[in-house]
Amino acid sequence: MSFTKKQNSILAIVAITSFMGTFLISSVNIALPEIEKSFNLDAVQLSWVVTSFLLSSAMFLLPAGRWSDLIGIRKFFKTGIIIFTLASLASGFAPGGAWLIAFRFIQGAGAALTSTTGPAILVSAFPPQYRGRALGFSVASVYLGLAFGPFFGGIITQYAGWRSLFYISSIIGVLTAIIAFNFLGKDEASTDKKPKISFKGTLFYMPGLFAMVYGSSQIPQILGWGLMSAGFSCLILFWIIESKADFPVFETKLFTKNRLFAFSNIAAMINYSATFAIVFLLSLFLQKIKVLSPRDAGMILIAQPAIMAALSPVAGRLSDKIQPRFLATAGMSICTIGLVAFSFLTPTTPIWIIVSLLIMMGLGFAMFSSPNMNTIMGSVDKSQYGLASGTSATMRVLGQIVSMTIVTLFFAALFENHAVKTVPASVFMQAVKWGFACFSVICAAGIYFSFARGKVER
Repeated sequence: MSFTKKQNSILAIVAITSFMGTFLISSVNIALPEIEKSFNLDAVQLSWVVTSFLLSSAMFLLPAGRWSDLIGIRKFFKTGIIIFTLASLASGFAPGGAWLIAFRFIQGAGAALTSTTGPAILVSAFPPQYRGRALGFSVASVYLGLAFGPFFGGIITQYAGWRSLFYISSIIGVLTAIIAFNFLGKDEASTDKKPKISFKGTLFYMPGLFAMVYGSSQIPQILGWGLMSAGFSCLILFWIIESKADFPVFETKLFTKNRLFAFSNIAAMINYSATFAIVFLLSLFLQKIKVLSPRDAGMILIAQPAIMAALSPVAGRLSDKIQPRFLATAGMSICTIGLVAFSFLTPTTPIWIIVSLLIMMGLGFAMFSSPNMNTIMGSVDKSQYGLASGTSATMRVLGQIVSMTIVTLFFAALFENHAVKTVPASVFMQAVKWGFACFSVICAAGIYFSFARGKVER
């Protein structure tokens, strides 16, 4: 089947926005040592340049998924592009570290609106037998962003400065907005009566998540433990409120009564918890321990996302023909093996071994991600596409937050408020090894959820 002109346009628009967000994330990882120097940040503050973006995304993804079902997924998508573009421009002009973290937080809110509606727009535009292929192209664009980010991010940072990364992102945002407003179209008018959604639980979810993540960066202080406890309590209250609401923001019944949906989302969160901080840690490792330039470090880190981008459409197409859980479970297993190997990283580890392990991780993640997303979107009714898309995106970002939180905990415990550049190499390597060891255990647990989810009914 050849896609229609409208379907190709929608696929292109969603792919560009997917590329834009991940390009910035991965390129900023390469630029972190330069940002650290510019604003004199310690290790924990530096991690917040990444974490603030993820935290904001997670806070807004869930309610945005529900709002988009009521107001219109295309309208939300366009709004997200505008917010992301303006925040990118502001980040480029940030006068200090606190300002940069704040602008990154706003940027994450814009990314949340496009992330939660992008897959829903795709699924609504393609028939069931071709959704895996369409989602595969979308996921591939995500990985292309991850692939080009380290490579071009390293070059741009080295020769034009880290601020140029945000200027370029804002230019891409403007071009994407023009395309979206001209070709995406409007939401179809619905004659169905819109239910009155209860957003009471959101009042506990958003501050609860913020308290838990910020609290983790304050450990071992009493304030840190107190914030994490308060945040955890708020999230429990959120679950209870949503379980009792007639029209909740977060459909808990999808987790308690839809095993396929629940286990697929849990597997996604576990996979991202175990793999997201790989680039963050290796970027610092290559520039601090191996003393590589941002350009050379980026050329090495391109190996993993390049494999992801090449193989995701293939995995997505295969998941339309065979049970996705077999592909996803094999991918999760490969990721686990790669993480175990990374836990033995030393200052003398040859570059070719690091590249080989990154290729292995890319293969594993490509085999997992597209089939898993295909399963999630295929496990719900059409009226719940926005909710399912928002929930899966939330699980992804929550996993990324968990990954960064684990790294932040080790930094806070071992570095004693010192910058990465001033920490002894032996102490830094201790944090890296503990981080990868922790990630490998988490990923191993994900193998069970990936396989035990059950079969997809075509």
